[in-house]
Order: sequence, then C-alpha cells, then structure tokens
Amino acid sequence: MQLTLSVLKADVGSIGGHTRPSAAMVESARQRIREAIDHGLIIDGFVGTTGDDIALILSHGRGSGNSEVHQFAWHAFLAATDIAAHAGLYGAGQDLLVDAPSGNIRGAGPAVAEMTFEHHPVNDNRNRPAESFMVFAADKCGPGAYNLPLFLGFADPMYCAGLMLPKMADGFTFRIIDMDHTDGDSVLELSAPEDYYHLTALLRDNERFGIERIMRRDGEPAAAVSAQRLHNIAGTYTGKDDPVALVRNQGIFPAPEELLSPFAKAHYVGGGARGSHVMPMMPVALHTPVTGMYCIPVISCIGFSVDVEGRFASDHVDFFDNPAWDEVRRKAMERAMIIRDQGWSGAAMLPYAEIEYGGFRDTITGLVKRFETHKDGNGARRTRRSKRNGSPRKMVSARSR
Repeated sequence: MQLTLSVLKADVGSIGGHTRPSAAMVESARQRIREAIDHGLIIDGFVGTTGDDIALILSHGRGSGNSEVHQFAWHAFLAATDIAAHAGLYGAGQDLLVDAPSGNIRGAGPAVAEMTFEHHPVNDNRNRPAESFMVFAADKCGPGAYNLPLFLGFADPMYCAGLMLPKMADGFTFRIIDMDHTDGDSVLELSAPEDYYHLTALLRDNERFGIERIMRRDGEPAAAVSAQRLHNIAGTYTGKDDPVALVRNQGIFPAPEELLSPFAKAHYVGGGARGSHVMPMMPVALHTPVTGMYCIPVISCIGFSVDVEGRFASDHVDFFDNPAWDEVRRKAMERAMIIRDQGWSGAAMLPYAEIEYGGFRDTITGLVKRFETHKDGNGARRTRRSKRNGSPRKMVSARSR
C-alpha cells in the first residue's frame, strides 16, 4: 500500500505568554483526530506539543499535500484558536497567516512535513521488514535548525557508522531549498559523499538554505523538513518558524542513536527571545513548555512504529525524556548564559537582515534615515587626492589587481 505520513504543527495560542497551549486546546485536537479516524479520513493520528506549538502526526493513504487532510488540520488549528481566544491566551491563531486557504495549507503558516512511500512491512521485505520513524519538533528557532544535525546523521560516519555498511555506503541525496525565493520552490539536489563540501557551503547559512528532503539513491524517501520562512510569507514578523522534521530510521536508514547524537552538540541556531538572537538548541521531553531563561530554543523527538495497515503502535518513545540528555541540557543552558552575557552586541544577536521582530527593523530604519553625508565648504563631497599629482586616486578592486 501507499502510505503517507504527515506532520503539521502550529502555534495557535498559549498560556501566560509564549509557553504552552492549554489542555483544552490539546484535547480539542485529539477529539478531532478521533473523529477523522472514525470517518475514514486518516488511518491514525497523534497530538503532541513542544513549547507553545501543537503538532498533528497523521498516517493516511491519500498522498502528500492532500487537500482533505490539510483542511482537516487547518480546521483543527482553528478550533484550538477559538478556545485560546475565548480564554484570553496569548497569540491565538498566530501561525494561521491566511483567512481561508483552499486545499494544501503549505505556505499558509503551519509547519508541514510529509512523505509518501510503499508500505509493505513483512519478514521477507529485506529493506523494510518493519517501519519506524521519528518526529522532531522545534520551538523558538528558524527552519535551518536541522541543517547541521541531519547532515551529520546522513552524511558523516563520525556520527552515523551505518554509512560504512553496504546498505548505506552509496550515501544519500539532499534536496536543498533556497528559502529566500518566494516565487515557487527553488531547489537543488546534491549527494553525499561526492558533494560533501558543496553541501556544507550551502547548509552553513541556516537563515537562507535549508534541507527540505533527504532520499536514498534509489529515490526512497528518508526525511522531510518544513523548510519555510514565515516572514517571507506574511511580510512581517509572526514568530519564529519552529520547524518539524519527519525521519525514517533503522535498516536502510540511520539508527535513532545515529540521528540523535548530533543534538548532543547543543548547536547554535537563530531564534530565542523575539526571534532575534543566536542561541543553543536544548533537547527536551515532549510537552515541555518554554519557561527557561532567555527563551532558549527547544526540540523534542518522539518515535513510532507502524503496523501493516498504517496504524501507530499503542505506545510511542520520547527520545529526549531520558537522564542521558541531562548533561546536554546543562551544556545548552551554560552556552545560553554565556552568549546572552554579550547582550545585544555582535554575534549574540542575528544580523540586521535577519532580525525578525518588526520593531527592531523599524527602529534601525528610522535611525538610518537620520544619517547625513558631510560635504566640504563648496558643497562638493570630499574626495581623496593622490599625493603624487593631486588628481582623484583611482580605486582598484581586488578582482582587477
């Protein structure tokens, strides 16, 4: 059978500021999933929260980008928005950027990651005798937050020893999207190991280039990421992009431990308070609210198994809800305090072109307009003169030397 996994996540309201959605909002989403299963729209579903975001994790047979599934998710977010608005919660409907999208809601605000593949988990299926996958959900950070950990998990044997085994030795193909290109998706496919250096040249820029998809060389989907910039859609600050990633694991794909190990770096990403700082990523348990100092970016990861009919196992595993990650959380908090000690200066904040909060842009733009070009007494701009003949010195570019 053709099975589609869809993850759709949005911030539609939270308690006491940007912290977590209310229990009533979450229960509303769960009830809608139960109804969708009963009506045959989806096979199975799960509701999770990370920070102030609600994530819907769905399995169905309708294909990626299906309008009925997307409209179901949109209306589930609208119902949670209504609950948030009536309760006076902060940011009700924040990530719903259009009034009534028709069909596919990708680009309408919610983070969306999907993949469709042939699902035939039986013992004689040498590639996938069992189907398992992971869902990463991040809050308070941009969509390029997965660039480094997914690259290391799928391209670097120092983190993924499985790349040295025959099943994975051919490497993987990465589809990179230019998130600054808003007139349709501008993508480039590069493969590791042969394009290793070219991949790093692009993926170092988390704010512009992002991993959108990873495939095996035979085209089998391995990972999907919600690589989009909300401010490019809305035209103004609406909150950080808070991406999701859907990743298949085991067998012909990296194992969970190989995909999780890069997150031990607590790597720096754009985000944090007002979406305008450089902050480390902290791995946290599912349903963790954002209540720490400096609004540190957080990421959760849960794992599922899928039966032959596309239903999730009765239990899931919460990968970061484990004492093994306590040391990483301490490291992340220490790194956060160190960089926040630098306050507004230099690398501690995102550069002007990336400052997401509209007020910052307005302040700087207003000040730039007040700059004046000083002129000499006769009204002409000062020009540097050559000491040799008094004529204006010719400026020579580095390229023409």
